[in-house]
Amino acid sequence: MAKRIGLLGGTFDPVHIGHLRSALEVADALALDEVRLLPNFRPPHRDTPQVSAQQRLEMVQVAVEGIQPLKVDDRELKRDKPSYTVDTLELMRAEMAADDQLFMLLGWDAFCGLPSWHRWEELLQHCHILVLQRPDADSEPPDALRNLLAARSVSDPLALTGPNGNIAFVWQTPLAVSATQIRQLLASGKSVRFLVPDAVLAYIDAHGLYRASN
Repeated sequence: MAKRIGLLGGTFDPVHIGHLRSALEVADALALDEVRLLPNFRPPHRDTPQVSAQQRLEMVQVAVEGIQPLKVDDRELKRDKPSYTVDTLELMRAEMAADDQLFMLLGWDAFCGLPSWHRWEELLQHCHILVLQRPDADSEPPDALRNLLAARSVSDPLALTGPNGNIAFVWQTPLAVSATQIRQLLASGKSVRFLVPDAVLAYIDAHGLYRASN
């Protein structure tokens, strides 16, 4: 049987319930065997994270411990250069069987930014792309993506066949929580209980992360 593997990359600065709930919902909806959370080392499109790569990794590890089918993939943190998704996908593909399905989960904003990614035209050679879109999202994709969507989009994500090559939309009602919001609350001394898993909150408190004194 071919495996069905999801991939959710991010800075995870810190990982929060929005990341985890999205991963679980997609895993359930598409009957994925696992969803790998992939912390970025030095994201090309983002500011340098506030805490160390090791601390971000450890927060993701404690967040998913014992929660099936969520896993942690730390390969980008072992690479001392910017994290290019296409390189990661190539490495993952080399470890998988030829007919295994790989699904990359992207939010709508990240998807619309694809034309600025390194070798973005090659991504679908390695995976399917699942776009996590809110029912109220009304923005249009950039022109550079319209031809790709016309050629590669599949209306039903459950109809995605083969190891790679297509795009489908997964409608979600995301939790209104962001890592930026969490960092701001912590910096001002406010509670982030129930915005992050209890294990992540305990880690943040134990290491004094995101406090104004940092």
